[in-house]
Amino acid sequence: MSYFDFLRRFKSARFKGRSLRRITLSLVCFFSIIFVSWVVMAQSSPVVLRVLVPAPDAPPLTGIVEAFERQNPNIRIELVEGPNATNLVEDLYTSAFLLGDSPYDLINMDIVWTPKFAAAGWLMDLSDRVKPDELARFSPVDVEGGRYEGRLYRLPMRSDVGLLYYRKDLLEEAGFSPPETFDDLMRISKALQEQNKVPWGYVWQGRQYEGAVAMFVEVLKGYGGFWIDPKTEAIGLDRPEAIQAVNFLRNTITEGISPPGVTTYQEEDTRRFFQSGQAAFLRSWPYVWTLANDEESELRGKVGIQPMVHASGQESGACLGGWGLGISKTTPHAKEAWKAMQFFTSVDPLRNFILKEGYTPSIREFFNDAEMVSRYSHFPQMQEVVNNAVLRPPIAQYA
Repeated sequence: MSYFDFLRRFKSARFKGRSLRRITLSLVCFFSIIFVSWVVMAQSSPVVLRVLVPAPDAPPLTGIVEAFERQNPNIRIELVEGPNATNLVEDLYTSAFLLGDSPYDLINMDIVWTPKFAAAGWLMDLSDRVKPDELARFSPVDVEGGRYEGRLYRLPMRSDVGLLYYRKDLLEEAGFSPPETFDDLMRISKALQEQNKVPWGYVWQGRQYEGAVAMFVEVLKGYGGFWIDPKTEAIGLDRPEAIQAVNFLRNTITEGISPPGVTTYQEEDTRRFFQSGQAAFLRSWPYVWTLANDEESELRGKVGIQPMVHASGQESGACLGGWGLGISKTTPHAKEAWKAMQFFTSVDPLRNFILKEGYTPSIREFFNDAEMVSRYSHFPQMQEVVNNAVLRPPIAQYA
């Protein structure tokens, strides 16, 4: 009997004795079936966890997401592709939180977002969920980048640090060792230019955006300076060390070491400039190594890497980047989000992820892992750079 036939019979029925009881019982049974069916469907439908990511990061994450879903068929991960620029992704997260309950359950976070998001109360405190031995497998600086005021809000998936790339073939031909100081960099650049080996000496990211900040904190650290002390909130940008850092960058342009257009360059501009043979030195991120050593690259086997140079008597500094996961404080699926987070930051899934994509590891043992090194020979050098990395201002007001 269809639902509409049921209604017609209901209207025409005589509401007396047994007929009324029969109709009442039928109604109860009918709506009970509807309710039970709805409950069963709700229970059998997988929980969907949404996470917003920069568009270029979505394809690399597909493999680890599929691996998780195979082991957890009752949970689905929806990768929401945002803009390419990380600052625009941050803006979308911020807008979602400010408007109320965020539609995102997992938060894919650049390391510099942690203080801002945590201070605003948008992130779940993970401090009591993660055991000390679980944190110990990560590089300490990557763990520290997930803390705010002593509490843990983010776990790392992959690290990132600034590097100095150099044309080792050109330096060897000219009889130079890799530079250690800013003065060395200037001197060697000028010599290579005078010998007509390269048009320019050094390229860096000078456009007014986050990449310029990352580049600058490395030069600032190399002169012994600092941006802001998070403990005392003292500002260091008006101190002599900061002025020296700015003057170094200015001098690379005025003395013809860097092209005038460097103040408009972002990462890919500088990478293409260097990879096309127009400069001897490049400040950039680890992703350049894979591209420079691609089978079709003219620089394959001709590029070396090292920490950024520094002033005499000072230490090198590499800006710490990298991505990790947090959990939205308002998610209705906290249990499932934590399960996903544990998987995405555990050793075996991350091993496969790093092996396939070549990102800088956040797990310490990967830097000297035989299989990793056989594929990415620069990993052992990267560990020292990561261990000595410097954070951008770890305060809520920065991001």
